[in-house]
Amino acid sequence: MEEIRLQKYLAQTGIASRRKCEELIEDGKITVNGEVAELGKKVNPEKDKIEYLGKIVKLEKKDYTYILLNKPIGVVTTANDQFDRQTVLDLIKTDKRIVPVGRLDMYTSGALILTDDGDFIYKVTHPKHEITKTYTVTVIGIVTDEDIKKLQSGVEIDGEYVTKPARARILKIDNDKKISRVEIIIHEGKNRQVRKMCEALGKKVIALHRAKIGNIGVKDLKIGTWRYLRKEEINKLI
Repeated sequence: MEEIRLQKYLAQTGIASRRKCEELIEDGKITVNGEVAELGKKVNPEKDKIEYLGKIVKLEKKDYTYILLNKPIGVVTTANDQFDRQTVLDLIKTDKRIVPVGRLDMYTSGALILTDDGDFIYKVTHPKHEITKTYTVTVIGIVTDEDIKKLQSGVEIDGEYVTKPARARILKIDNDKKISRVEIIIHEGKNRQVRKMCEALGKKVIALHRAKIGNIGVKDLKIGTWRYLRKEEINKLI
């Protein structure tokens, strides 16, 4: 577990509000590893001994749910849809209050994780953790080695943003049909980023599939079906 500010951790344990926890620290009622703590101190709850009036303060571990879905095309990545379209939650039978980790647009299929663990969502979606996403993209036109080099260097999207260097390679070229299939691996999460990266090359996307999140893939998971993530898979992502 990463270091966090003491008052934030105390509030997470439920002993008081964040503001009240700050007061407890200022009043000298909180100790860390036997020493009176100061406001603003950072702690690692897995290593540090944190006490309130002599009693150890611990964050109760919750029984979180982690699900991997192979999302079909035509299903929206949301809990509720105002247009009454089928959502990813309609495909999963659970009484847990899970939400999607990131998004896949309606016309993109593939790997999508759903969970009720807020910290997990942050770690997987925040760019600083650089969790890779692997996409298989089919485009109209012949993708060249020069196009691949541009993706690997970064391309401009939205008229102002230059993408971080991606890993990219050509999977298949169909000269008769004038279409190409490419693998693109990124760790960013800009809206419709892969589509826009291909458009920057002058190539229109006709099929987009997210094959993997990190090293977790959906190759052996039938489209529209789901499974629980294994503990070792969860640990690799966080």
